[in-house]
Amino acid sequence: MHTSGPVAAATTTAASESAVQAADVQPAGVSRRPESVKSADRTVDVLETLAANDGRLTFSELQRRLDVPKSSLHAILRTLVARGWVDTDERASAYGIGLRALRAGASFLDRDPVVQAAGTVLTRLRHHLDETVHLARLDGCDVVYLASRESQHHLRVASRIGRRLPAHATALGKALLAARTWEEVDRVLPHRLIALTDHTVTDRQTLREELSDTRVRGWAYEAEQNTPGLACVAVALPSSSSLDAVSCSIPLARATDAHLAEAVKAITAAASEISAMARVRY
Repeated sequence: MHTSGPVAAATTTAASESAVQAADVQPAGVSRRPESVKSADRTVDVLETLAANDGRLTFSELQRRLDVPKSSLHAILRTLVARGWVDTDERASAYGIGLRALRAGASFLDRDPVVQAAGTVLTRLRHHLDETVHLARLDGCDVVYLASRESQHHLRVASRIGRRLPAHATALGKALLAARTWEEVDRVLPHRLIALTDHTVTDRQTLREELSDTRVRGWAYEAEQNTPGLACVAVALPSSSSLDAVSCSIPLARATDAHLAEAVKAITAAASEISAMARVRY
């Protein structure tokens, strides 16, 4: 089987009134959103920025990235640290995501019908293929990994759950983008397509050709576009929304045409089974 171009919970904790008033003074007659909404937006921005960073961030780094008034940021961080959503050291010199965020994320995974339906199916799929398999969901221009089952050959220790990757650089994302109209694709994708590796497709016309091939085949393929040495095939779950997809990652050394064909057949069946089970759970 050989084709052309081969086959990442928010809380809305309000900042103190004094901090909000100091930050949000505007001329009379200028319309603006309610103070509580702006405070909520800033709180979510803080949590998302910390969650997207591998390590902790200093106050100055957060303030520079978010461009939030210092008084507002101080108040938000004090509240989030007190509530356990943000963690900091004894000197409050750097901040990271807190334990409460894990609780919220775990609650989402425990309640999501697609994730719950996928559990046993992915485990069975992993045993059948002896390769790493994933379930991911399209979120804006990214795919977010919701469930994974690692191959016994895979030595990576860190969990992929919750990780975000650009949709254009993954087979999962290509499968989900291909299920959309060109207008939707253009609206979802950022103006500039970033490269994760030397093989990532960053040219829009080339990406369109890949998505067209995906539509015809019914499954997506990429090789080393986000991880060196790995090929991946993916299939979108058959549903009207097409927000979720299943994939199988295979080291290039084992990515023969026969093995890819077996993986495509297996993940296609798995996607249909997960979709049917999830509909029952809704």
